[in-house]
Amino acid sequence: MATQTPFSFLEDFFRNLPTPTPPAWLVDESHRRVVLLLNHVLMQEPEAMQRLVRQSGRVVLAQWRSFTFALLVTPAGLLDLAVPGATPDLTLVITEESPFAMAQALMQGDKPAVRIEGDVQLAAEVNWLVDNVRWDVEEDLSRILGDAPAHLLAAAARKVTQGLRDFLGRKSGDPTHTSAGNPA
Repeated sequence: MATQTPFSFLEDFFRNLPTPTPPAWLVDESHRRVVLLLNHVLMQEPEAMQRLVRQSGRVVLAQWRSFTFALLVTPAGLLDLAVPGATPDLTLVITEESPFAMAQALMQGDKPAVRIEGDVQLAAEVNWLVDNVRWDVEEDLSRILGDAPAHLLAAAARKVTQGLRDFLGRKSGDPTHTSAGNPA
């Protein structure tokens, strides 16, 4: 029996809303900011950069609904925006249409369903990056706020995240599941 979430009415409401088209300058600027963040995270992991150096000049296109994001792998093992109209070597299409279902899967630690088209080796490298590269937010915050406040903020964020996971109904048979902040 399929179980509906208590927020299914919101999902239906948002599904029926027309998708607004943001101005081109806003899309371009947001893409540039995401590239800066991705490169910041990649620079913390030398092996990730080494893996990307082998894919230099390749273009990865990520798509979800009407949103697209094309990245070019640079010779330095970092990312840049691909030129408009560049032919992608790898296309990743997130097949989950519902933002709520996708958020729920992400909060449960699952990857969204993705249709992959293109170069297998590049897809394997991207998959390795997704599985192994993590942003150490606490470390970055400590550079700005100091160690103690950064640790407190990170601990609070972990508690909120765990609370959301519990609320969204993490699988009860999962050995990594914790409830109410107590380890299983």
